Amino acid sequence: MERAGGRASSSVSAKTSMLVAGEKAGSKRAKAESLGVRIASPDEFAALVGEFL
Repeated sequence: MERAGGRASSSVSAKTSMLVAGEKAGSKRAKAESLGVRIASPDEFAALVGEFL
C-alpha cells in the first residue's frame, strides 16, 4: 500500500480516503459510511494496488 502512496491507519476520520473492510467491519464501516468515505472489499483493494507490488 505504501508503494502506491497510501498509509495505514487504525481509525476512520474525515481525512480517510478509503476503508478496506469485509462485511463484518462494524463501527469503522458505519463511521466511514457516515463520512462518505469510499469502502473497498479486500479483493477490490488487492486489484487496485496489485500493479505496485
